[in-house]
Amino acid sequence: MNANANHNGQSGCSRRNVLRGAAATAVWLAAPAAAFDVFKLLDPEGKSEDLNKAKQILRGAGSIAAGVTDMDYASELAVGESLALEGLRRYGLPVNQQGLQTYVNLLGRAVARNSDRSQIPYYFVVVNSHVYNAFACPGGIVFVTSALMRLMADESDLACILAHEIAHVSHKHALSSLRRAKLIAGLGQITAATMSQADAADLKQMIDGLQTVLFDQGLDKNMEFDADVSGMDFAYRTGYDPRGLIRVLEQLQRQHQASNQPGSWFSTHPPLSARLKACRDKLAEFPDAPNMARAPARFQQHAQSLQAG
Repeated sequence: MNANANHNGQSGCSRRNVLRGAAATAVWLAAPAAAFDVFKLLDPEGKSEDLNKAKQILRGAGSIAAGVTDMDYASELAVGESLALEGLRRYGLPVNQQGLQTYVNLLGRAVARNSDRSQIPYYFVVVNSHVYNAFACPGGIVFVTSALMRLMADESDLACILAHEIAHVSHKHALSSLRRAKLIAGLGQITAATMSQADAADLKQMIDGLQTVLFDQGLDKNMEFDADVSGMDFAYRTGYDPRGLIRVLEQLQRQHQASNQPGSWFSTHPPLSARLKACRDKLAEFPDAPNMARAPARFQQHAQSLQAG
């Protein structure tokens, strides 16, 4: 979709109405996911072939390819699964509200359909944590903390944050970070039959390196800027107000003094002032942003279970 297209006249009105209508219905058209071992959390009935392949890989019955471009999806998801386990260890268990988890999955998958990598499945989990953060693991596993959700006012805010994380997966930012750091240079094709102690050590180094990048250091600042503007695009294509990302970043800016702890958004992301400027500049591409969907009532209906957290 060309966000710079002329929005004047009948064609612009029709397009605007289609987008707004898409946001109103998209979350209910996405295939429902029961978001609550992490494999059971993501696929409680064990029906996902991709997750089953990832499970085999983690048990040593599959393969991990050497390069980012060579890594197949099942291998990428297996890496993401290992990181998801670490994310749960660091941030806490999923919020025990099935309706909320399903809602976030419906919304996230609707946005993911309008991403640059819509052909893979995505899984979304709200974790019970006082830390303001959201992060994406390779393969499409996305976490958002309950604290961050409590800062949001409407569905467009959540759609934009999920879109930001979807953009990281779409552009393979975490895996690209590993390649830049040469942490996967020693990894050949690893299988259960051929894995040596050295291979296993290299594989562990890769996973440990990604843990450090995702949870301690944060991604390269240009990747974060890229995820911001791409996320605004993805949310807009789905019919949501792209200013939702700006509203959440502004809320985070207000919370900065009280939230400068390890693992928070502030310790793993570039300065908010620079990100806000880039996002506000991006708004020039969305002249009809005020007319896009926000759906505050629906969001609050599902998010109210977090208010006591």
